[in-house]
Amino acid sequence: MSAMKEFWIQVLAKIEPRVKRAHFVTWFQDTAVLSKKDGLVIIGVPNVYAKDWLENKLNGELISAVREVDPSVLQISFEVHPNLGLEDDKRGVDVKSLVDGGHSPRKVRGKQEVRLAEGVVSKCLNPKYTLQSFVVGQDNRLAHAACMAVSASPGSSYNPLFVYGGVGLGKTHLLQATGNEILRNYPDKVVVYMTSERFTNEIVEAIGKRSSKTFKDRYRKVDCLIIDDIQFLANKEMTQVEFFHTFNELYDNGKQIIISSDKPPKELKGLEQRLTSRFEMGMIVDVQFPDFETRLAILHAKCREHQVLIAPEVLEFVAYNVRNSVRELEGVLLQAIAQAQLEQSTPTIRSVARIVKKLNKTDPLSGYDEKGDDRTIARSPDDVLSIICKYYKVEREHLVGPDRHIGIMRPRQIAMYLIKQELKHSYEEIGRLFSGRNHTTVMHAVDKVLKTLRKDEGLLRDVNALKMEMGM
Repeated sequence: MSAMKEFWIQVLAKIEPRVKRAHFVTWFQDTAVLSKKDGLVIIGVPNVYAKDWLENKLNGELISAVREVDPSVLQISFEVHPNLGLEDDKRGVDVKSLVDGGHSPRKVRGKQEVRLAEGVVSKCLNPKYTLQSFVVGQDNRLAHAACMAVSASPGSSYNPLFVYGGVGLGKTHLLQATGNEILRNYPDKVVVYMTSERFTNEIVEAIGKRSSKTFKDRYRKVDCLIIDDIQFLANKEMTQVEFFHTFNELYDNGKQIIISSDKPPKELKGLEQRLTSRFEMGMIVDVQFPDFETRLAILHAKCREHQVLIAPEVLEFVAYNVRNSVRELEGVLLQAIAQAQLEQSTPTIRSVARIVKKLNKTDPLSGYDEKGDDRTIARSPDDVLSIICKYYKVEREHLVGPDRHIGIMRPRQIAMYLIKQELKHSYEEIGRLFSGRNHTTVMHAVDKVLKTLRKDEGLLRDVNALKMEMGM
């Protein structure tokens, strides 16, 4: 291990107890010390959002932790290096392994799984899935409440818990969040989360090795068994037999069972009646597609999670036009964030509309004129002024008038800059557009934007977004 990597691991060990686990894993994953000399430590991060968050939220704690490890450090700075997240770049630190340390179950090489006890293997629970981060609306309130009750008292309330609903509506989030909450409340419990496909594979392997008894015995160690997408056990007779006996063993010993499916028990085809009747012994809750208000709340929550600011009208546009699944809703948002990050721009209705249209080519978009999408919008200074006014929510007369209020100065300077740079108008022509201002005033505004763009990432994103709106 290099000296800089060892140094950074020592720093992370200092900072980890001071921040929330989810924040630590999210923002320090794939970070590294790029250089350390003359009292300056340069920290590499994989994206601009991690850079912004660490600079604005944790700069003080970080410099303190760095100085605890090396008192000679005078300051720290951050640089974005996307390669840190790639497999062939060995500089980045896997903070998940640091958090887990020696206290978490042993990882199975090459798989997203953990070994919980002798012979008992579970898929990893995603720490981002929590009951607190699940956005509760009218259509999933009962399901969320049932999961809260189960996590508070596993094995006694609502056993089994059967959660059903369509694809991408949040069932997996609820199941993993319940598992995480049980472990938070009862750290010593053995919680197994797996898909029905994984369960089937284990049974096939046990039958092949003639070790069915060993398979049954290992699940007696489990305190909570979570099976995702139980419908895929349909028409698999031997798997259903073994699951039936496993279910009974766990249930009779007061162990919690949580199951998800795309349909309620009575509508599941290809499953034995004795199994579906067991599913109906406990609590059955459904997760439906959320209403507009809940979809909007989900988008706002995701923006907070990713530490990004997106205009309310853009989020409303997404919430209104994505009507298939929560997974698609989040997917559109993440694509918009990624695209904005790559292009160093700010998401707009126009840029987001293109993403939504790719996913749903046949559905018409509400609140957007698709006919004008392929044409160059900004042909004249009037077009630029209209786009600036809409983007910054300012009145045209204020933008071009004598008003020198601080809230109008930046939009005005950007408007002058874009008319000069993109439409190639002279300083004198631009001055006349803005209430007859002197050409030196326009020159100063354009020069100021040019200089500020080199150091202000927020301004750079706004200008790039405006250029996209202009069709540039």
